[in-house]
Amino acid sequence: MKLGKVLIFALALLMLGACSQSSAIEIGKEAPDFSLSDINGNKVSLSSFTGKVVILDFFATWCPPCKMEVPDFIELEKTYGNKGFAMIGVALVKSGEAKEFAGKMGINYPILVDDGKASEIYGPIRSIPTTFIIDKSGKIVKMYIGYREKAVFEADIKELLK
Repeated sequence: MKLGKVLIFALALLMLGACSQSSAIEIGKEAPDFSLSDINGNKVSLSSFTGKVVILDFFATWCPPCKMEVPDFIELEKTYGNKGFAMIGVALVKSGEAKEFAGKMGINYPILVDDGKASEIYGPIRSIPTTFIIDKSGKIVKMYIGYREKAVFEADIKELLK
């Protein structure tokens, strides 16, 4: 009986540790710049999107909640992409896998391939999806861990495009 309680306590501590948030990122601070290769091998810097509202989404192709968000991100890019908004995905998988995934999903926004450094300066990223909302001046205004509905992101975009 005592061993069972100890195991439950240890499991609870493990779960709390897995969910803990110790991020180097601070809301209201400038988003750290990085340059990564996209799925076609082109170098893309976050700073090239300054002046736009940006959703920066760290994801993996095998992650069910990440897959659930993609159709919403596609729609947001279609709706707001020519109005001062940019959607950027950062894949935490190999380039070939990310490219195949983007093709299958019909992704219409840049997919960059993490080099391990970008996810480290934005985290470390411990749970996916992890999504950052960046304003036109390049400051991080929100961070979401886990799946969010399209309406959440759309409200953020509309507010920041004003």
